[in-house]
Amino acid sequence: MNHLDKDLVRLDEILNQVQKQSSGYLSQLHNRPTTGKINPDLTVTFSDEGLGTLGALQYFNEHFEPAIVASSGPRYWGFVTGGTTPAAIAGDWLASVYDQNTQSANGNGDISATIEFETIKLLLSLFNLPEGFFGGFVTGATVSNFTCLGTARQWIGKQSGRDFAKDGVSGLIKVLAATPHSSAIKSLAMLGIGSNNIVKINVMTGNREALDIVDLESKIIALNGEPFILISSAGTVNTVDFDDFLAIQKLRERYNFWWHIDAAFGGFAACSPKYQHLVAGWEQADSITIDCHKWLNVPYESAVFFLKEKHKRLQMETFQNANAAYLGDPLENFNYLNFLPENSRRLKALPAWFSLMSYGKSGYRQIVESNVDHALLFAEFIESNEAFEMLAPVRLNTVCFSLKDKNNLDEFLHRLNATGKVFLTATMYNGVKGIRAAFVNWRTSAADIQIATVEMNKILTEL
Repeated sequence: MNHLDKDLVRLDEILNQVQKQSSGYLSQLHNRPTTGKINPDLTVTFSDEGLGTLGALQYFNEHFEPAIVASSGPRYWGFVTGGTTPAAIAGDWLASVYDQNTQSANGNGDISATIEFETIKLLLSLFNLPEGFFGGFVTGATVSNFTCLGTARQWIGKQSGRDFAKDGVSGLIKVLAATPHSSAIKSLAMLGIGSNNIVKINVMTGNREALDIVDLESKIIALNGEPFILISSAGTVNTVDFDDFLAIQKLRERYNFWWHIDAAFGGFAACSPKYQHLVAGWEQADSITIDCHKWLNVPYESAVFFLKEKHKRLQMETFQNANAAYLGDPLENFNYLNFLPENSRRLKALPAWFSLMSYGKSGYRQIVESNVDHALLFAEFIESNEAFEMLAPVRLNTVCFSLKDKNNLDEFLHRLNATGKVFLTATMYNGVKGIRAAFVNWRTSAADIQIATVEMNKILTEL
């Protein structure tokens, strides 16, 4: 009997072993290092017979598992990386078990797209967005931005009677932005619009990253009525600053442009009555990007796009499988194949569905407000320690700070991350070298702030 047949017989044993190991990992996540210290042996031999699943698991545990870091843990603050709620883990496991090709919603083949539709409705409700949005799941903010901006590119073409999806981009498309995320710039490059073709908008004065509305209008006037794409921010990377969406909406009443909002993690401000004012007016946008593997705390490689229903045909024109006659009319026989970049899609919505259904609006309100409280607590430590300086105020869940002695910053950060107790990343803000701490993990507690600050104080005494 070959290993594949043996594994089928021993499937319960395999799943039990993986479940036991998974539980062990999660129960010790607080103690798992946030920085890898082991260089795995990459001289693996690809055997003819294979090892079987339990043999492969043993090899993995001997060579790789000790080097896995606690990126889903409560003190991994360097990137805006959420953890995974228990419900999301259950949903992700089932998504792998059921292994659906999530495309159709008409009952032909499978109905997993129906689950995705329902999850989108739950997310719209979570964010207090109207049902006039259509959405779907993609791998991350990059593909979400790509999907939205791809449809925006098609809209630009329609303004002059051209089909960019079929004929390509002929002529310059104007994109206006102040502090676009790198994923949006990357999307412009992939779409053939060109990452250098951004008309830079000034930011507001007074230690802000939000776009200056007066400068925006002056740049619009200079276009002499030419349609354009506006990329605005609901939470910038360094300081979580928000553009003034109500002011942008007033400009929409006078000028013709596609309005895209990158709300990868800042959009979750809508979950809390304390912070939902930050996204006031965002429901008027044409498209919105949201990362689920950030503040929604589902497994990595999950994001959604929201596009106004009125743009559905434009989106279909952009991403349709035009030569697939067997799929029928893309609008009458809905299939995500014709609305997203990927033709192959797992049931990515299921972890989000489980988590949303399990914890409800109040659960996510609690996560958001707790994380913001911890960001403020961490900021209190920075402000009270004369060795540090704040580079910007805490507007939501991210603390941007630096050492007053910039010569020691790199060494300080290296030593801090080397402790394995906390992970932070370097950044640049207004030309100043700094450090960024982002709080989005549902497990983070005041005790984690204490652990991190104790280590920071130790390192300061050593420098």
